[in-house]
Amino acid sequence: MGLDRKIRILIAKPGLDGHDRGAKIIARGFRDAGFEVIYTGLHQTPEQIVAAAIQEDVDAIGLSSLAGAHDYLFPRVIELLKEKGAEDIIVFGGGIVPEEDIPALTQCGVRAIFAPGTSIEEAVKWARDNIKPRS
Repeated sequence: MGLDRKIRILIAKPGLDGHDRGAKIIARGFRDAGFEVIYTGLHQTPEQIVAAAIQEDVDAIGLSSLAGAHDYLFPRVIELLKEKGAEDIIVFGGGIVPEEDIPALTQCGVRAIFAPGTSIEEAVKWARDNIKPRS
């Protein structure tokens, strides 16, 4: 798989959060921008998300959380990626994440957090600048 391969992004809704409109909008925005997008659907465990990411050979995982469990779920996904030897998969997040929680998330390895109101164009530009196809 050379550099001509499309960047593959898994968009996931971890935990019990039942609101997926934002995740679907960002998934469509990435797809329309030329990325290959896999959407897992609602109520995924970190284990299911990591298994899907590895199975689908993605370059990045976008996690969406509106229910407040981001402080556990996002680091757990990163921990599982490390356990599976897939720590080169980039993890980013979005949703309702309080500003004061962002430093701890970035410290554990979440590469970016997109707050409500972030434009699709801004997220796509970040992805193009920060996600490269894995070898």
